[in-house]
Amino acid sequence: MKRIHAFEFEDLQWFPKVLRDFMTDFLQFGANTFDIYKSVVPILEKGIRSSENNTIIDIASGGGGGWLKLAPHLKKDNQNLKIIVSDYYPNLNAFRRMKSKLPDTIDFIDYPVNATEVPLNLKGFRTLFLSLHHFRPGDAKVIFQNAIETHQPIGIFEAQQRNFKSIIPMLLSPISVVVMTPFIRPFKMSRLLFTYLIPILPILILWDGIISVLRTYTRNELHEMISTLDNTDSFSWEIDIVKGKPNEILYVLGIPKTK
Repeated sequence: MKRIHAFEFEDLQWFPKVLRDFMTDFLQFGANTFDIYKSVVPILEKGIRSSENNTIIDIASGGGGGWLKLAPHLKKDNQNLKIIVSDYYPNLNAFRRMKSKLPDTIDFIDYPVNATEVPLNLKGFRTLFLSLHHFRPGDAKVIFQNAIETHQPIGIFEAQQRNFKSIIPMLLSPISVVVMTPFIRPFKMSRLLFTYLIPILPILILWDGIISVLRTYTRNELHEMISTLDNTDSFSWEIDIVKGKPNEILYVLGIPKTK
């Protein structure tokens, strides 16, 4: 299946913030409800150990992803863990709710953070969950190159692959939106309005879900991308798929080699 970099509504600057936040709220709710990233905990632990400050800098976090479930898994062996979430279009209400639930572990950045230009003061294990596919190949390479140049470990995690198997759940996503929306907090009438009376959200999430699959990089494409980076040999790289429930997770882990 050829990679197609069509647009996702969440990426558009003019897209209404209220709808973008509702969409990322839905993704966060699903990720935490089903603990879909539990299978990558051992990979995350490798990245944390390679960092110098026990800090995860999560980039392109959307509504916060699966950290409310991942954080307790990771803190079992790392009580001093800090997780800082960020995004170019930060869902600040979602970030604040996350911090209120895990105030000793989770913090957030309240200004836009560009994944291709991570501020130098943000040091730690960089992670991108369900977000590398948003970037064209040139920009994706910049994300990796920036990690190399700043000597920061990086982990990329995609909860789908570019195949027909991954498209099937996306086709069913409108049903998931309809079923799950009443349980998403905080309760908002506008969320119900755009789900049931004016069913914009199921359609938007369907579109973005299918496009996400079509945009996702394959293992071979990621290998090729990594091989063309400057000083790529200064990092140790893993590119593989972890089998978990309900999703297989495609990941890239880059760790600076010790001198």
